[in-house]
Amino acid sequence: MKMAHTCVRVKDLEASLEFYQKAFNFEESRRRDFPENKFTLVYLTLPGDGYELELTYNYDHEAYDLGDGYGHIAISTDEIEKLHEEQKDAGFNVTDMKGLPGTPPSYYFITDPDGYKIEVIRAR
Repeated sequence: MKMAHTCVRVKDLEASLEFYQKAFNFEESRRRDFPENKFTLVYLTLPGDGYELELTYNYDHEAYDLGDGYGHIAISTDEIEKLHEEQKDAGFNVTDMKGLPGTPPSYYFITDPDGYKIEVIRAR
């Protein structure tokens, strides 16, 4: 077995696509439109990675209540400091670099247009 994808529901498909493409260089791998059922699925992948992030856009839906059960997805990078600075300079909503208690900074969070948090971690 292996993980296939993670789904997040989005209010504004174009704003979400722009965020994930600009912030992380996600590429659209496929799209499935279901206008008769009023929804679109867009699957994104990172270069060289087969795991997909599914953006589900339900036409005319209000903003989603994320509740308190959702945590985050995580993306790892070898160039965490560089990506952190690029995302800050681009005006994205990012936290300062953080570390677990007693450890040097090794991660931060960025928030997408719908309020979903993405943890960016130093690759091991």
